[in-house]
This record gives sequence, structure tokens and C-alpha cells, in this order.
Amino acid sequence: MLATGLIAIDSTILATAVPTITRELGGFAQFPWLFSIYLLAQAVAVPVYSKLADTLGRKPVMIAGIALFLLGSILCGVAWDMPSLIAFRAVQGLGAGAIQPLAMTISGDIYTLAERAKTQGYMASVWAISSVVGPTLGGVFAQLDAWRWIFFINVPLCVLAAVLILRNFHESVEKRRHRIDYLGAALLTGALALLILGVLEGGQAWAWASTPSFVVFGVGAVLLAAALIVETRAAEPILPLRLLGRRLLVTTNLISLALGAVVLGLTSYVPTYLEGSIGTPPLLAGAALAALTLGWPVAATLSGRLYLRFGFKRTVLTGMVFLLIGTLALVATAGTPSVATVAITAFVTGLGCGLIATPSLLAAQSTATWGERGVVTGLNMFARSVGSAVGVAVFGAIANGIIRTGSDGAQVPSSVIAGSSAVFVSVVVVAVVALIAALVMPRTPVAQREAPATPAGEVEQAA
Repeated sequence: MLATGLIAIDSTILATAVPTITRELGGFAQFPWLFSIYLLAQAVAVPVYSKLADTLGRKPVMIAGIALFLLGSILCGVAWDMPSLIAFRAVQGLGAGAIQPLAMTISGDIYTLAERAKTQGYMASVWAISSVVGPTLGGVFAQLDAWRWIFFINVPLCVLAAVLILRNFHESVEKRRHRIDYLGAALLTGALALLILGVLEGGQAWAWASTPSFVVFGVGAVLLAAALIVETRAAEPILPLRLLGRRLLVTTNLISLALGAVVLGLTSYVPTYLEGSIGTPPLLAGAALAALTLGWPVAATLSGRLYLRFGFKRTVLTGMVFLLIGTLALVATAGTPSVATVAITAFVTGLGCGLIATPSLLAAQSTATWGERGVVTGLNMFARSVGSAVGVAVFGAIANGIIRTGSDGAQVPSSVIAGSSAVFVSVVVVAVVALIAALVMPRTPVAQREAPATPAGEVEQAA
């Protein structure tokens, strides 16, 4: 929970301090890269770390991820200009790429499905608390002109998380010689980096139909094709393609990808919708959106009881109902902006997300052996990151094509309503795709989904 908290707080603490940071370091036009480079580094690192965790064990990879995150935090705290801060955020992202999926993988190792019904609720509560603590701390540090402490505060937390894991988490890993797939890792990392970069920056840093766009996507596609060829021949591939032949993994990853797009679509455009249409203060617009992060952990905590009684598929489908009700209600009321209405629809949508995300991940985890669980969890986390990145690009293109700016430089309220409505309709379309994937999920009793913990001995939790 503490390691997860590092990533959860970092995802929200920086946004409120951006004006202060750019005022001191300059480079306002470059500030989106503070988020893009972090997301990019995190996403491309997940498959590599996940495979290493299945090969070398969870503990050393988790400690390495925390160490990288710690190093990146210290470097960000001493950054002297915007380019250096962006570069150091990439180091942070590389560390986060190990921490988030491995926290979920370790939870899958040391707890049974019945126990995970409770522990996953605790993990979800970390994100709920962080959604409140993060922006508040960021605002306090910005107000005190001490934005560097946004990063320095991670130092004691990283040290404490590492000490607790070193002392309390024990695992038994089969000692044998491994053939690490260096070529596959390099090709896959390069391909994912270019493809996600193209999605993040297309239509912003360069036009979609431009030479840079064609080069980035073209080279990325070539590297991805080469990586897939290498993975079919590697003795211990970074990305075992045989896993993608399992219908459960394909459907749960598709659900995760759609969920990433839905959540980021709402978090990116709900504040703009309220602020640009009826002049809602940023703090109040953020509070309306916070209802989503409140509904999510509430439902995630309850989801354990539901999937133990009714199974993973029925629980996920129940979540889909809430998700569609929330997003459809948002579309239906978009023409008459209201903070209260947005908060209610966001809360219902959050309930749906909580009933979808945790059970679908646990369904995928519990079919995997110890040697597969890291990769399976990593694929699920990676799918959500890709969904977020693609969602940002697609929804941004839709909104930018509709929203207009007046002669005074302010956004035209009617166009903000129209553009946001179009984004919300697109979110509903993505939610329908997730529903279709959930409908074709294999239906298997929960009791039959539990896989052996480890081939070399039980993973134990220290007293």
C-alpha cells in the first residue's frame, strides 16, 4: 500500500503546482511533457519489469523500481530548468513502471482470492486518499513557493517502503540459469516508446498527417514487427505471445484499455467543460470530478464480496451497467451544465469503474502460475496506460476540432459545451466496446480460477 501510494500521490500532486514551476523555471509551452514523458517511460517499462519479476523474483525488481523512483525524485527536486525537469521525470516514470504492476503482482502471490477481496479494497483506498492528499499537498507547496518539496517528500516514503518490503516480504524463487531476452526487450521498448510518443504528440507537437508523424509511427511499427518475430523464437521471451491466445486475457486487457480511455477522457475534459461553459471555479470543478475517485474505491471494496459470490464475469457486467448509466446520463445532461449533475454522474461512473477494474484484473491473475503472474499483471496495467494515451489523443482531436476561442482569447461557452458533449459521446462508445468485451469473457467459477502460487515453493508473508 505504501509503495502504491508513491505512484498514486505522484499522479495528482504535480498538476496544482504547474503555474508555480513554470514561473520559476520558464518553459510554459513545454509543461505538458512533464506528464507525457512520465506516462511514456512508465508504459514502455511495464512489460520488461513484469517479465524480469517472473524470472528473477518480485523483490529485487520492486526494490530496483523504488530506487529508480527515489533517484528520479531527488533529481527532479534539484532541476535547474524545464528540460532537466522533464528528463528527470522520465527517470521517475521508469521507476513507477516497476512499482505499480509489481504491487498488484505481489498481492496476487501472498493472498488467496478470498483474502484479495479485502486487500484489493485497501489498495483502492490508497488511490482515493491520494486523490485528496495529492492536489492538497501540491497546492500547499506551490502556495509556499516550495514546489521542489513535491519531489523531496518522496524520499522518506521511498526509503520506508523499501525497508518494509525488504524486511517483511519473503519469496522462494527457483535458482536456475536464465536466458534474458535482451534483443526482444530493446525492440519492444523502442517500438512502444515511438508508438505511444506518436499518439501523445500527434496533433499537438506535430500534425497527424506530417512527416514527423509518419516517421514515428512507421519506425515504431517496423520495430514492433521485428519484436514480435524475435519473441516467437526467444527461449524466455519478454512478451510470451502464447498468453495472448487465452480469451480471458484478451478480453480483460481490452476492458482495461477501454477503462483507461474512459477515465482519462472524463478527468481531462470534465473540468474544462464546467469551467469553460458556466465559469465554475477550478477548485469546485475538481471537486465534482473527485466524485469519480470516491465512487471507485467504494465499489472496489465491495467487489470482493460480489465476485466471490457471483463470479468475475457477473461482477464486471454489473460494473458495466453503472458505467453506461453514468456516462449516458452525462451525455444526456451535457447541454445544461451543472456541478451537481456532473458530480452525481461521475460518482455513478466511478462505481462502475471500481466493479470492473479489480475483478477483471484478478480474473486474469488467478489463471496464471507464479511464473506468468507478473507478465499477466503487467499486460493489464500496460493496456490501461495505452488506453489513457490513445484516449488523450483521440478525445483531444475531437475537442480541438469543435471548441473555438473568441476575440478576447477566451473559449466560447457554446463551443465548449458542444466539444465536451462530443467527447462524452465518444466515452460512451468506448464504454460499449468494454461491454462487448465483458460479454465474451469466459464464465468460470471463481474457485476454479486459483492457480498455484509458485513452482519452487510457497511465497510467505513474514509475521
